[in-house]
Amino acid sequence: MMGPHGVLGFLAAVFPLVATPGASLTLLTQRVGTGDRRHGPAVVLGTVTGLYLHASLAAFGLSALLLRSSQAFTAVRLGGAVYLVLLGLWTWRDGGRAGAPATADGRARSQGQSQGRPGPRPRPQARALSSTYRQALLGNVLNPKAASIFLTLVPQFLAPHRPVLPQVFELATAQALLVAAWLLAWTVVVDKAGALRSPRAKAALHRATAAVLVGLGLRTALN
Repeated sequence: MMGPHGVLGFLAAVFPLVATPGASLTLLTQRVGTGDRRHGPAVVLGTVTGLYLHASLAAFGLSALLLRSSQAFTAVRLGGAVYLVLLGLWTWRDGGRAGAPATADGRARSQGQSQGRPGPRPRPQARALSSTYRQALLGNVLNPKAASIFLTLVPQFLAPHRPVLPQVFELATAQALLVAAWLLAWTVVVDKAGALRSPRAKAALHRATAAVLVGLGLRTALN
């Protein structure tokens, strides 16, 4: 195992990157801010899964091969950019639905409750937790900067006389815990923002999220 000084040094170096708003935090803010905090852990799991995939590739040298091939790196970068733009456009489309007036089913349920009768059961969530998990996973896997952490930053904290694989996964676990704590803290903050519950606020949040995702995608494509 690595010493605590090495792990703490790595966490101090990687924290500014973790704290920089990106696709995971944007997705979390939009999902949790529109009414269901259960999407927060789903974003965390998707992001952490992607992180371990990058760690696995780096540990076995595949990420180094990818970054040495300019064509492969460009393909991954453009694939991630396209995904973010499409996710942004999809989120913008959902923004119109979030701001739509209540449906007949919703009004019937409200009237039934006001008269002491249970109304019709609400429909299942249109956006399943598994969908949020997949979007967070893809957003991390298709981000070349996530791979570059394990190729540029992690090697600076590895002891050359020790096996590489355990050290890489030890640092990956430390980063995963940091990412999870950061995103879960934001889940609590966003969930407490009750002003985001109104239909108008939900629609505005969807569209702001869409704009950020499209912007991230364009920046990824142009960098």
